[in-house]
Amino acid sequence: MTANFYSHLELPSEEILASCIHCGMCLQACPTYNLNYDELSSPRGRIRLIKYVAEGKLPITEKFSYEMNFCLDCQACETACPAGVKYGSLVEAARVQVEASEHTSALTRLIKKIFFRKILPNFNLLKSVARILRFYQKSFLRKYIESLLKLLFPKFYEINRLSPDISDFFSDEIFSEKVESSAAKKFTVIFPVGCLMNVMFAQENKDTVELLKKLGCEVIIPKNQTCCGSLPAHNGDLEQARNLAKKTIDIFSSFNFDFIISNSAGCGAFMKEYSHILQNDSQYSEKAKEFSLKVKDITEFLYHNFDFSNYKSNEEIDITYHEACHLVHTQKITNEPKVIFQQIKNLKLIPLNESTWCCGSAGIYNIIHYDSSMKILERKMNNISSTKAKVVLTGNPGCLGQLRYGTKKFNVNVEVIHPVSLLNRIIN
Repeated sequence: MTANFYSHLELPSEEILASCIHCGMCLQACPTYNLNYDELSSPRGRIRLIKYVAEGKLPITEKFSYEMNFCLDCQACETACPAGVKYGSLVEAARVQVEASEHTSALTRLIKKIFFRKILPNFNLLKSVARILRFYQKSFLRKYIESLLKLLFPKFYEINRLSPDISDFFSDEIFSEKVESSAAKKFTVIFPVGCLMNVMFAQENKDTVELLKKLGCEVIIPKNQTCCGSLPAHNGDLEQARNLAKKTIDIFSSFNFDFIISNSAGCGAFMKEYSHILQNDSQYSEKAKEFSLKVKDITEFLYHNFDFSNYKSNEEIDITYHEACHLVHTQKITNEPKVIFQQIKNLKLIPLNESTWCCGSAGIYNIIHYDSSMKILERKMNNISSTKAKVVLTGNPGCLGQLRYGTKKFNVNVEVIHPVSLLNRIIN
């Protein structure tokens, strides 16, 4: 039964399914279990559900579908697990099965198909949609519609406010394909602008390229790049994720470079997984291994290749650091960003309680499970508020958007920025 259940996925193996020893170490680390204390909402509970479905002992039910999508896929359980269970691959494989079942409506599948297969891969189409949304956001229509939503549908009003504003410019349009370093050249790097990063977090992308230039990097920004496949993979469309991974490998491989630098924890984590998701592809398995080895998160790259002890902020700033799930739990990068900021004079890094606890964004989780997401976010914002920091740093677009929303919703006076943005302000 297991082979049939995962026949087209090539993951997870029977070994992975059986590796959970049900010790319960994951329970305290799981945000959803800590919301309702329901065993089925814990990692070990979901693993048992997945195993039963895989073995044919349980059909795909409404409860199974709910639990697979109620999971944040934050992978904090992987960090806590003494047996090294690869929980993320299990739940993402199960989501593929849910997507193909009767428990996902035809309308939902159609919307996802349009978004993941038509809009995200086509940067020109994505930017056209973004321009329309930007026009709406800047027009009187937004205030009018939001006032109606606030009056008639308060929850939809809040969900509407979750959406980050479209940037005034798109990052792929302000740089040439090859950006020369402004200091002695040390590395040649490729920079993926990302799909949503490109249109919603263009300033963070601009800061990244400018910072890399200052530090002696020649930056290549492929003009024909596409979505890396992260969003489709996390939402049950693994076939499209593989297609986009192969396309990304083909596009980037036409350049000579030392590293691929990502400023999005989710995108970086997924590109590092290319070697896994394409391991059984005879044409791409070796290419994917070589590709994944060159992918570095921006803070990982900076930590291992540059010394920041000679830099000084123009003003004293109390900062704290929220660890994005796909950075700390998936990529296992936790000390590198902190060490960088501890080196810089006039910056005081204040420890954040539960810094590795999810903020509740998790892709589109904060839209689909708004109420649960807000309970998780409130816990995070209370911890941030208690630090009294003026700036909170985080290295993922979903976290940036969620925490910025949280400052308004829970009245927390703190600036939420990407680490590269602060570094770009400090380094001349």
